[in-house]
Amino acid sequence: MSHAHAPARRLWLAALAAAFALALLPATAAAHGHGHGDDHGRGHNGNHHGHDHGRGDHHGHGRDRHHGHGHHGKRHLTVMTQNLYLGSSLGPALAAQTPEEFVEAVARIYATVQYTNFPARAEAVAGEIEEKQPDLIGLQEVTKWTTGGASPPAGYDFLAILQSDLAARGLHYSVGSISDNASIGPAPLALAEQGCVQPGPEITCSVQLQDRDVILVNDDTPGLTWSNPQSGQYTAQQTIASPVGPLSFDRGWASIDATLKHLPFRFVDTHLETEESPLVQQEQAAEFLAGPGNGGTIVATGDFNSASDGSTTTSYAQLTAPGQFRDAWDEAQLGPGDSCCQESNTPPLAPGALNNPSSTLRTRIDLILSRGTARSNGHEAELIGDAPFQAEPPFWPSDHAGVVSVLHLVGH
Repeated sequence: MSHAHAPARRLWLAALAAAFALALLPATAAAHGHGHGDDHGRGHNGNHHGHDHGRGDHHGHGRDRHHGHGHHGKRHLTVMTQNLYLGSSLGPALAAQTPEEFVEAVARIYATVQYTNFPARAEAVAGEIEEKQPDLIGLQEVTKWTTGGASPPAGYDFLAILQSDLAARGLHYSVGSISDNASIGPAPLALAEQGCVQPGPEITCSVQLQDRDVILVNDDTPGLTWSNPQSGQYTAQQTIASPVGPLSFDRGWASIDATLKHLPFRFVDTHLETEESPLVQQEQAAEFLAGPGNGGTIVATGDFNSASDGSTTTSYAQLTAPGQFRDAWDEAQLGPGDSCCQESNTPPLAPGALNNPSSTLRTRIDLILSRGTARSNGHEAELIGDAPFQAEPPFWPSDHAGVVSVLHLVGH
């Protein structure tokens, strides 16, 4: 990121502020509304905007070579949830008071994204997937950073990078469903040391952030088939005022219908609002329970952003209330299972540089939940990615640990 002298920096930032606001506002307006243009149908209730991705050819997908023997008895399903981490805290941008500060914050954030090196982190995540061989994976913060302009720095498509790493290991995971959440930008990217600031002054690069939640399905799981990919956004959304207009992450969910050896269930992945907006998060939890989380046999994964000990919001209690979901992690058997978050603050990088050598995980918010005939014994779960994967920064695969659990589908 640029460390230019302050007077010169203020000069070119001021010159670009008005143009920056005009360029960014149309995209951010789309990011916090509900008119996404691909609402082809309703979700599971009227409060959710549903998207049928039109993947009708996925019926029977999953290399269903072995169907088991009959409809009775237990079927075992290994499930994983992992927040991939977008690569930087967005705090500097959210704290900016002027367009000039916002431009500086964008440069600081993207420099941190480069530092946290998702290609290296993706290798670590792929290694965990190779070891655990989950049948279904719910991913959050599957970010796409798109750069543009004259000779811009590299962008990062987290999904494409991870899929490439999995394929290189001989693993076969298909994308089951995607929730397209926020799309923010493109914004001017003022990385002077990377050639993005030219005399004039002129910023010649841009960056756009797209947030997604993704379901991956193991094509090699015997007897696992899936269809009907759906996604949607919650009606309740936190909107944050910024110098360039309102910003929102447009939180949502993704789902598929699946069967394991003829036993049907729905698999849902979601990412609720942070604990800093408790009322919005709790409304989203209620929408989840009334919508994609409502019905018969359901397996749900996600970053629910609600501490399991009740110290932050009531969402965890809502989700695990009698008649709702069972938690695959039994703290009495397994301990606290803290999954969030790795924290560091080393200016001039933005917070979240993953360069803290000692773990700072302190709360359990990443969950695998089930209801209906999908059951967990409570002790068949474990954390992954909670140890450093290399000897230099970034030390951690993500700012979250992942969770893997075995679930049992019980026939009638």
